[in-house]
Amino acid sequence: MSKKHPIVAVTGSSGAGTTTVKRAFEHIFFRDGFKAAIIEGDSFHSLNRMEFREAVKKAEAEGDTNFSHFGPNANDFASLETLFRSYGESGTGKKRYYIHSAEEAEFHNGRLSLNVKAGEFTPWEDIKAGTDLLFYEGLHGLTCTKEHNVAQHVDLGVGVVPIVNLEWIQKIHRDNAERGYSAEAIIDTILRRMPDYINYITPQFSRTDINFQRVATVDTSNPFIARDIPTPDESFVVIRFRNPKKFNVDFPKLLAMLDGSFMSRRNTIVVPGGRMGLSMEIILQPIIEQMMEERGL
Repeated sequence: MSKKHPIVAVTGSSGAGTTTVKRAFEHIFFRDGFKAAIIEGDSFHSLNRMEFREAVKKAEAEGDTNFSHFGPNANDFASLETLFRSYGESGTGKKRYYIHSAEEAEFHNGRLSLNVKAGEFTPWEDIKAGTDLLFYEGLHGLTCTKEHNVAQHVDLGVGVVPIVNLEWIQKIHRDNAERGYSAEAIIDTILRRMPDYINYITPQFSRTDINFQRVATVDTSNPFIARDIPTPDESFVVIRFRNPKKFNVDFPKLLAMLDGSFMSRRNTIVVPGGRMGLSMEIILQPIIEQMMEERGL
């Protein structure tokens, strides 16, 4: 951890809704004029798209049906830990980008005079000097294994973790609508990832400072036949603070600012789902401002 070069990590599995909290942070950074080094978790996969597919086939041929992007064999935890350590010490480090689409390939090829394609990585490059903080959003921002402890370098950890049936509904609909995957293929992926989800994704949410968990108020008991994603108004968001004193959380003030909210435990506030984005900004902005004040610059 570093007061001078703080690191914020937002972690959650694919389809969990980390984009929502990323957008909240972007609004905060823009309003307050903070310059963040943005790090995409996908850029720390250890295999490109074709290599990953071949690795899955090889693993299956050897009897391993659980090879996934959630586990250490498909990720470069060493480089992620090195980046966090380097940034915390000096405000610098190496980053790269994973190319998701042809549009992203066109942008980065023009920026770096390259010829990378969707499913590949850009070369490693230096983080530009002069940033105020590092912002990571992805799968493993608070991962901790016997070999690598990424979590120890994080100053603010935020988890985005819907109840699992809701998470699966979101993933099934997203992968079908945006990527054209069949329901059967998506379910196969969910099953293949399950051991790594349990061992490498779930434990991170005990290390986060704040968790945002969306809970549907409609029936999600069979996510594999759900025809639509429950709307924000059909849900609540459970917000858990591991240590409210760390960031001087003022619960009475939050309750007054977030209409319809209530306390369910001494460190947990529940807000209507439609106020998820607003609650994130109200909660996170003073925390980021406090971190910037403590930099002493």
